[in-house]
Amino acid sequence: MRSIGEMARDSGLGVSALRFYDRAGVLVPAWVDPVSGYRWYEPEQLEEARLLARVRRAGMPLPDIRLVLAGWSGADTDLVRELLKAHLCRLEQGLSDARDEFSALRALLDHRENAMTSLHIATVRLSSAAPELAAALDAVRFAASADPELPTLAGVLFDIEGERLHVVATDRYRMAVAHADVAGHDGSRVQVVVPTPLADAMRALLDGEGPVRLSVDGDRVTLEAGDRQAAGQCLDHDFPDYRRLLPQAAGRRAVVEVAAFRKALETGPVRSEGAGAPDLSVLRVEDGGTATLCADGDADPDRVAVNREFLLDALAAGARDRLVLEVDTPAAPIAIRRPDDEGTFSILMPVRLED
Repeated sequence: MRSIGEMARDSGLGVSALRFYDRAGVLVPAWVDPVSGYRWYEPEQLEEARLLARVRRAGMPLPDIRLVLAGWSGADTDLVRELLKAHLCRLEQGLSDARDEFSALRALLDHRENAMTSLHIATVRLSSAAPELAAALDAVRFAASADPELPTLAGVLFDIEGERLHVVATDRYRMAVAHADVAGHDGSRVQVVVPTPLADAMRALLDGEGPVRLSVDGDRVTLEAGDRQAAGQCLDHDFPDYRRLLPQAAGRRAVVEVAAFRKALETGPVRSEGAGAPDLSVLRVEDGGTATLCADGDADPDRVAVNREFLLDALAAGARDRLVLEVDTPAAPIAIRRPDDEGTFSILMPVRLED
C-alpha cells in the first residue's frame, strides 16, 4: 500500500489536498490507522489520484469531479465525456466573457486622462543620509517583481513628497514600503520608478556615513556619493497607487522575537497545496498577542496561510530583533512592521487553503 506522502509525490496532489478529498468523500484511502490516523492507499488508487489532479488543475467543480471519478472505470464513458465537454464549454465561455470585459477596460484606459503625468516631468535635487537611504532600499528590495510579464513592477518606486522619500516595491503577492528623510526639495510630489538593476547599483554606493545627492531630470535619475555615481533611465510606466493598498488597522497584533520565530518557521509544520506550489506556513494570532504555527489538520477558522519563503524574506528585511505581526481575516493581507518605525513595513497576501 502507498502512504499518503508517496501518493502525494506520485500523483501531483499535495498531502493537504488528499486529506481534503478524503473528507469530501471523493478519494477515500483504503485504510486509516485507528491509532495514528495515518492514511494508506491501494496501488490502483494512484490512477484515480492522477485523474483527480488533472481535473483539479482544469478547475472542474467538486460535484462534477465526483461523477467523473465514479464513471471513469465503467464500461459506459458517455457521462464522463459529457462532463468534460460541458466543463470545457464553460471555460471557453468564461474566457470569451473575460476577453470582452478586458477589451472594454482597455478602451476606458485609452480614453482616460492621465492625471499623474506631472509627477514624472519634474526636475528635483535633494540630499539624504546614506545609511538611511540604504536601510530604506534594504527594507523593500525583496518585494520587487522579477516577472517579465509585468515590466511595470520591475523596479522600485521613489515617491518624493515634502521632506520625505518613500520607496516602494511589489510583485503583487507582497509589498514593502520604507522611507528616508530628504532635504533640498520644495515639497511638490514627484514619482519615478527606478529599474531594479539601477536601484541595486545605487545601493552599492551607500556604504558611507555622509550625505548623498539624488537628482531627477525628467525620465533620468542619478545618485551621487562623493565622486561615485549611479545613473540611468527610469521605467516608462506608472506604478500602482500603493497608498490604496496599505493595510487597514489589523484585528490582532503580536510582537514576535524574530530569531525564535524564524526557527519555528524553518523547522515547524508546512503545507503544500499541490505539485509546484510553495510551502505554506499556517498562522494564528491569539487575542493575547501570541503568534503560533498551526499543525496540519488544525481547522481554526481564524488561521491564515502565507508563503513561508515570503514571510522569511519579510522578517529578514525587517532588520529588527522584534517585529510586529498584524493579522486580520484569512483573506486580508498580513502586515509585518517594526515596533520603532511603523512607516516601514511589508504586507503579504494570504493563500487560500483547500480546507
